[in-house]
Amino acid sequence: MTSIAMNVFLDSSPGELVDLPHAGSGLEHPLVFDSAAQEIHRLAAEGRAEVVQQRVDRSGDDPIIRDLRFRRLV
Repeated sequence: MTSIAMNVFLDSSPGELVDLPHAGSGLEHPLVFDSAAQEIHRLAAEGRAEVVQQRVDRSGDDPIIRDLRFRRLV
């Protein structure tokens, strides 16, 4: 079974800018969204995606990614 982040990645076309979704998805909870965003960052580290933009909330103990836009490279 693939994750929501991987499904979003696989549903995108190479070069397409994609916003990781919030509302109406399993990513509505901030910690779940952050986990999915971290997965996109791992894809970027592998050279499969490029994180173009992100918004991080630093108000708590640990920073949490609140928004993420990426581009699929392969």
